[in-house]
Amino acid sequence: MVIGETIPCLPFLETQKLLLDKPPDSSVTDQLNTTQAGPEALERIREQVTAVRAGLAQTIVGQEDVIEQLLIALLAGGHCILVGVPGLAKTLLISSLAKLIDLDFSRIQFTPDLMPADITGTEVIQEDKATGQRAFQFVPGPVFANVVLADEVNRTPPKTQAALLEAMQEHHVTSGGKKHVLPHPFFVLATQNPIEQEGTYPLPEAQLDRFMFLVNVGYPTQQDELDIVLRTTSHVESRLPTTITGSELAEMGEIVRQIAITPSLALIATELSRLTRPREDTNTTNAATELVDRCVRWGAGPRASQYIVLGAKSRAAMHGNPIVRREDIEAVAAPVLRHRIKLNFQAEAEGVTVDTIIQAVLANVDQSLQNSPNREQIAQVLRS
Repeated sequence: MVIGETIPCLPFLETQKLLLDKPPDSSVTDQLNTTQAGPEALERIREQVTAVRAGLAQTIVGQEDVIEQLLIALLAGGHCILVGVPGLAKTLLISSLAKLIDLDFSRIQFTPDLMPADITGTEVIQEDKATGQRAFQFVPGPVFANVVLADEVNRTPPKTQAALLEAMQEHHVTSGGKKHVLPHPFFVLATQNPIEQEGTYPLPEAQLDRFMFLVNVGYPTQQDELDIVLRTTSHVESRLPTTITGSELAEMGEIVRQIAITPSLALIATELSRLTRPREDTNTTNAATELVDRCVRWGAGPRASQYIVLGAKSRAAMHGNPIVRREDIEAVAAPVLRHRIKLNFQAEAEGVTVDTIIQAVLANVDQSLQNSPNREQIAQVLRS
C-alpha cells in the first residue's frame, strides 16, 4: 500500500463488529454526536483555507501536499519541521503563510554561534532618568512572535536548540526567574537540510517529539520548475493580501477540537503508533510487527496518537466534514510518525526506511486489531 492511498472506511457499527465481534452500546454511539461544529462554521473554515491556498499560489508553485500538511498543523495548533534540500522555497512558504494570516512573523537564522538569549531575550539594566535608579528589564527576543521560522534549526548546538523547548511546550519563556507569556497563537516552523551533516547538530528525540509534523519537501515537477523559472526571472512582484486574522485562526483551532471521531477510528490511531514499537507481547504477529522487531530501535510514543487524532480532525474541518474519516487518519499518519521512529543498523543494512515502516504499519493495522489478545479489554474501554 502507498501512503495516501485510501482504504475503504467501514461504517462505525460495522467497524466495531469487525474489531470486537460485539455490538457497541448506546454510550459509544452517542460519542458520534459530540461535535459542536455547525455546518456554517465548517463551511467558513473551508472557504478560508481555500483563500489561503489561492494566496500561496501567487508565490509558491506546486507543493500541494506540503501546503496541506502545513495548514493542517496550523489549524491544529502544532509545530512543524520542513525537511528539504536548499532552493525549494521552504522559507518563502512559511513567510508567505504568515503574511496571508496576518501574524507577527520572526525569522531566526540558526548558526553555530547562536546563544539561547539570542532567541528568548535577556535581562538588561535600564536607568530611570528621572530618579537615577537602575533596574533589570526584560528585552524580548525574536521568539516573541506568532510564527517563528527556525531556519536550519540543526545548525546550532543543543544548548541553543533547547531554548525552544519551553516555548514550544508551555508557550512561555523563563528569564531572571520570571515567566513571560508568548503571543497567541504561537507556532514554530523549522527548516532542515537533509543532505549536509558536517557542522550540524541533529535535534534530540525529546525535542523532535514536540513537533507535530515532519514534512518532506521534494523536488518540483518539470512543469512546476519551468513555471518557477519564468516567474522568478521576471519583474512581476506578488503582493499577498491578508485573508485570515490571528484571532480567526485561533477560533478555527477551537472548532477543530470539536470535530467528532468514532472510538473505532481513535483505536486505529493508537494502534498505528503502537505498531511502530518493537513488541513486548509476542502473542501476535504480522508483517508489520516482524519488520518493526527487526529494524526499529524504538517507536512512537503516546503523543503520536494524540497528534494523529488532532491532525485528522484538522483535515476533516478543512474539507468541511463534521466527523473524522478513515482517509483523514491515513493522510496524517506519515508526517506524524516519520520523526518518531528510530531505526537500527539492520534497517540500514537492508535499505529499510522510516516510510517503509509506516507503509507496513498502515497496511497491517486492521489485521493487528483483529488478532489482538486484548480484545475484551478494548471492548470494555470503548463501552466505558
